[in-house]
Amino acid sequence: MSDRRTFLKNAALLGGSLALSTPALAAKAKPNKLCFFTKHLQGLSYDEIAGLGAEMGVEGVESPIRPKGHIEPEAIETELPKYVEALKKQGLELTILTSGINEVSAEQHTEKVLRTAAALGVKRYRMNYFKYDLSKPIWEQLQEIRPKVKDLVQLSQELGIQPLFQNHSGKDYFGAPVWDIYSIMRDYAPEQFAFVFDIYHATVEGGSSWPLNAALTADHWGAVYFKDFQWQGRKAEGCPLGQGQVSPDFAKLLLKRGYAGPISLHVEYLKGDAKDPAFLKVCREAHVRDLKVLKEWMGWA
Repeated sequence: MSDRRTFLKNAALLGGSLALSTPALAAKAKPNKLCFFTKHLQGLSYDEIAGLGAEMGVEGVESPIRPKGHIEPEAIETELPKYVEALKKQGLELTILTSGINEVSAEQHTEKVLRTAAALGVKRYRMNYFKYDLSKPIWEQLQEIRPKVKDLVQLSQELGIQPLFQNHSGKDYFGAPVWDIYSIMRDYAPEQFAFVFDIYHATVEGGSSWPLNAALTADHWGAVYFKDFQWQGRKAEGCPLGQGQVSPDFAKLLLKRGYAGPISLHVEYLKGDAKDPAFLKVCREAHVRDLKVLKEWMGWA
């Protein structure tokens, strides 16, 4: 009880400043549904997460519903309705369900997770990644993914939920060079299978050539991510939006193309215990700061 009283006290202290910081976001009409990734809030109740989303002035959340996420796949039939209801009470939706699914399998509880989500009105989910075995030929491995994607797309279409694939960065990730997974994706209509285009990872992998990967894949964007990073030696480390390598030109590109799909803000550089009032204060301040930058980049302010 004391932890919850502390949470509510902090909410009262900070809620006013947060509301004052984001009136334009709530008031100005925009084509995009704005959500934020809630990974850094694991450990909070559904109502507490929904409350933070409402204070931010977003339309929804992107949440990890996967092993070690807010909800374990085994418990989705009983727990996801509770989470969706908590969001609805605050006028929010589960805009993107971040899953542990990359194929149709009993082990991943694929059908149960997707059927439950679709029945609750969830429109899209982010797939889990694939990885290459660098000791084996790359092209053959890519072809082995095709039937897995085909089965998953078919099931998703039957259930009425859209699979999204995130481009990661790294030496062994499918989708890091973008062309590889796009060579499969282009066989499907965007509503059947699409990217959640991650400008952070596209910049890590592409450097100044990220616009080429954006141009290649833009006809299959189901959602986009805004997050930023700085180089620490040879390693990319997350940082507040606007303080790293990600260019505001990405926002200009979205506006030029008339992109009207969901935008998800990620603040994964935040590390700590969401039940700790001091860390929660840091989270709230980060939400305000990064939202302000995103609004400026997108011309919403």
